[in-house]
Amino acid sequence: MIQRTKYLNKLIESRDNGLPKIITGIRRVGKSFLLKEIYRNYLLRCGVPEENILTIDLDSDQNAWLRTPLTLGEHVRKECRLRTGRVYVLLDEIQMVDSILNPVYTGGKIVPAKKEDVGCLTFVDTILGLSHEPNIDLYVTGSNSKMLSSDVATQFRDKAVNLFLPPLTFEEYFEYVKIRPEEAIASYMRYGGMPRAVLLPLGEKERYLKDLFETTYFRDILERNRFEKNEDMESLCNLLSEEVGALLNSGKLANTYRSVTKRTIVQQTIEKYIEAFKDSFLIREARRFDIKGRKREIGALRKYYFIDTGLRNARLDFAFPDEGPLLENIVFNELTEKGYSVSIGAFDTVEKDSEKKSVRKNHEIDFYARKGTKALYIQVTSDLSNPETREREMNPFRYLKDSVQKVLVVNRPTQRWLTTDNELVIGVTDFLLNDL
Repeated sequence: MIQRTKYLNKLIESRDNGLPKIITGIRRVGKSFLLKEIYRNYLLRCGVPEENILTIDLDSDQNAWLRTPLTLGEHVRKECRLRTGRVYVLLDEIQMVDSILNPVYTGGKIVPAKKEDVGCLTFVDTILGLSHEPNIDLYVTGSNSKMLSSDVATQFRDKAVNLFLPPLTFEEYFEYVKIRPEEAIASYMRYGGMPRAVLLPLGEKERYLKDLFETTYFRDILERNRFEKNEDMESLCNLLSEEVGALLNSGKLANTYRSVTKRTIVQQTIEKYIEAFKDSFLIREARRFDIKGRKREIGALRKYYFIDTGLRNARLDFAFPDEGPLLENIVFNELTEKGYSVSIGAFDTVEKDSEKKSVRKNHEIDFYARKGTKALYIQVTSDLSNPETREREMNPFRYLKDSVQKVLVVNRPTQRWLTTDNELVIGVTDFLLNDL
């Protein structure tokens, strides 16, 4: 069993704080297991009576009658009144609860709400209402197709503890597989950290990850957004997989899409699909930040990274290992999970050309990462043994004279060392397993 200790500790820290705990994350990442197995066992070890842990699986046919907000709320309150002391309520797959029209306006009848209806009662009302009960400590999970979208998360702002559960970090993966670091990073880069994929035998990992897209992720996206299943969405997902770490916008993607598929897709459709992928937590977006001008954003170009490299590889049938972009993807995810705000660092310089004329040159740093008062400039590379590669990766640092720590992450075993310009060179496994 893989223990998600970091995320268990976050639940423990939030225990009995008067707020509902909302566990979010991509489907099949282990939210239910974290709550109903790992956290439940923790409560039992702490002396909580078994009868004071109320677990309701809302995706079970036996609980279908609880899939309206008022019915669920009434049932939970009734069950908790039968128990003495604090009751820990674990609601799994809350998205199964349907939205309804307010019975005040329907003569007391339960009428399912339509998408365009306003002033409806939803599972959000049930969660917030139950959280006000003095003897209830509430924990909730749900699927990304409805529960974990950004619009729902907004409704819980400042009223709940939101815990995002990612695929296994490299540190979690490494602790479980117990193989040499360089072997572990190669395997992690190819198959990622989806818990089930990690546990499966080698020959079954690829099939499982491929099936996740067809049977789970794409189905959820289609249902939530009411898209019709079509080739364009899947082809765009493949294109984003190929272009991990590349600067993109909808116009550039439309042109690339046309050259690859020989079909036309409008920019608005591309933007709609990208938003759906982001909303389902399949991909994350990194924007360009003007390092010298300290502007929040430059232009419309973005980079997109997958929540899991194994899922990215699955879209391309594991045929394109692309060590450089995948390494960059892993570093981006690691920085994000460590609480950094991550942008693509960009800046311009004015230099003299061969004719002594002033020309403007654009430069880019892979990541500009900020957390509180701490900031990092980070370059990511596969290897530094080639002098040209080393010069290309190091060169942007030469123009940055501020006090921000400059870090070069390399995918080769190496001891940490500082250049004469105080730039830190560090191996990727050291970077992922230890603090800077």
